[in-house]
Amino acid sequence: MNHSPGAADSPLGRSTSYTDHYDPLLLFPIARAPQRAAMGIEGRPMFFGADLWTAYELSWLNARGKPQVAIAQFMIPAESTHIIESKSFKLYLNSFNGTRMADSEEVRQRIRSDVSAAIWHDGPVGSSAGVKLVLPDDFDREPIHEMDGLNLDRLDIDCDRFHPAPELLSSAVDEQPVTETLTSRLLKSNCPVTGQPDWASVQISYTGPQIDQAGLLQYIISFRGHDDFHEHCVERMFMDIWTRCKPAKLAVYARYTRRGGLDINPWRTSHPCPLPANVRMARQ
Repeated sequence: MNHSPGAADSPLGRSTSYTDHYDPLLLFPIARAPQRAAMGIEGRPMFFGADLWTAYELSWLNARGKPQVAIAQFMIPAESTHIIESKSFKLYLNSFNGTRMADSEEVRQRIRSDVSAAIWHDGPVGSSAGVKLVLPDDFDREPIHEMDGLNLDRLDIDCDRFHPAPELLSSAVDEQPVTETLTSRLLKSNCPVTGQPDWASVQISYTGPQIDQAGLLQYIISFRGHDDFHEHCVERMFMDIWTRCKPAKLAVYARYTRRGGLDINPWRTSHPCPLPANVRMARQ
């Protein structure tokens, strides 16, 4: 039986030797299942989605040894059995720094193959990771845009809960359903290994009984002392809103600020729909 590694086994929080020669074994997968089980999710989740990553520090050498740079964008399907621990992802991308590649397409294909294998932990690849390289000639076309929706942060509220408190959530189940999109820039959680803060904005789109906005904002803020990976925080948020507020449709999308040249932006939805645009925000 394959050992399914956990966060405690990862390079995160440890002194690490950096290599600049290509090494796919640096990628460290962490199983999604244990955290999902802790949220009451057994077997196939009821949500769809993806984790959208952006890497701003990708470089390699061309055939003549001249350094090349690019921004890499990744789409990790939420149905994959594993996530990739972020420090290991950075170490893996750094391993291209001193490696000669024929062109950017060889880099893209190699990353796609390695990441796809890692997120299925050497099992059958159910769906490959998406990889796009943005080359320097296109850097100036990369937009900055804040999340669309009604900003919850305008509300003047008392906050005294700093660990996830789903009991703060409620909705008007006896009234006509609504369709709306709500946003906040006040999401913060902490790395479960190092305790470092992870800052994010979140967008909640739904159709169903109108969600109490003050309670929702207090709930978002209640993650401020919570230790977990970005992907698990968004899934917990999705499941709490789904269970407590009873929407007919729900999508939760968080964009976290970058650390180590990487940002991670999980998106979960109850229904099939297009991926959100992977457009960075001002704080990213």
